[in-house]
Amino acid sequence: MAKYFKGDDIRKIFGANLRLFRTRKGLSQLALSAKSGLAHNFVNDIENRKKWVSPETIAKLAAVLDVEPYQLFMANPLDGKQTKRIHVYLDELRDSFDEAVGEIKASYLLQGNDDR
Repeated sequence: MAKYFKGDDIRKIFGANLRLFRTRKGLSQLALSAKSGLAHNFVNDIENRKKWVSPETIAKLAAVLDVEPYQLFMANPLDGKQTKRIHVYLDELRDSFDEAVGEIKASYLLQGNDDR
């Protein structure tokens, strides 16, 4: 069963993740604000749950931090190694799928030529 989060819980998770991803990236609040075009005190207020953000701001922050926007809302965010492993797995899965579709397509085309 999914855990129910109150609004303040979501702000707390978002603020903590913003700080976590910012520090992983080696950025100060000032550097993050400069790169995202946001005021320094606004970044500080987000991390400390004093202010909330618009979808546009979430997108800006995620882009600068090189994360997907949903990762800022995860109660237990993935670390860089986990994220990389997931992307590798998805790439391999996509390649296998494309290969299987190619084989089926080739087989189908060959069958169509044999019927003529």
